[in-house]
Amino acid sequence: MNPSSPKKRYWTLDASLETFAAWFIAILWISPLIYAFWAAFHANEYAIHFELFAPLTLENFREALAQAPFLRYGFNTFVLVTMLLASQLVICTLAAYAFARFEFVGSNLAFALVLVQLMITPEILIVENYGTLADMGLVDTITGIGLPYMASAFGIFLIRQAFKSTPKELEEAARLEGCGLFGILWRVYVPLARPTYLAYGLVSISHHWNNFLWPLIITNSVETRPLTVGLGIFGAPESGVDWSIVSAATLLSVAPLLIAFLLFQRQFIQSFMHSGIK
Repeated sequence: MNPSSPKKRYWTLDASLETFAAWFIAILWISPLIYAFWAAFHANEYAIHFELFAPLTLENFREALAQAPFLRYGFNTFVLVTMLLASQLVICTLAAYAFARFEFVGSNLAFALVLVQLMITPEILIVENYGTLADMGLVDTITGIGLPYMASAFGIFLIRQAFKSTPKELEEAARLEGCGLFGILWRVYVPLARPTYLAYGLVSISHHWNNFLWPLIITNSVETRPLTVGLGIFGAPESGVDWSIVSAATLLSVAPLLIAFLLFQRQFIQSFMHSGIK
């Protein structure tokens, strides 16, 4: 193709516009995080006045930890996301296995009802969930935060799709080797769906780590509040806003997710590339 042809020039211009748009969106998306890093490591007078050679400080982190129990909030969040991920993996695996490999009366209707849940936002059920947990005596508990999310319609759908793509010949070979129902699930289906599990696990952890509205409603004490609620209360305007300290507290809240992403970014990307819906 002639480099000066109109088609070639159009293709080059189109590629340049796509590159510019990608960089612009990336910079726009990461700019709040860049500001948080800048403000967290500088005194309050430099939080809104950029000076390249402004002195660095860790005092904001010490102040944040002294003013609010972020270590306790972090522990609560870790317990919450671990409990939720473990329960979701067990429940979603069993449900997905039943939908993928067994024919029973009403199976299509039951799976359709699972898919309907994907179109219902959790906020619609807040009042009903709160009343149910109040009757059970689980208000202001970590279990109460996680109970409405123990099963995931998205997780069931995603893992079912992975199980349906598994060749039935492998299941038949496992039966010949003497594997029972759960042996086939554990030795055949689960290992082959590992990228899907990793992708779903990352999404689940990220979502529940950042969940705010439901934990805000159901918790009342330091012993149960997760990081998002603790940070929201800490940064409330009525308590006075020091942007440097608030930024330091924000970094303390998001640091575990950032570190995990930086350490496992290759596995993170590969898991989504290999867990496509088939």
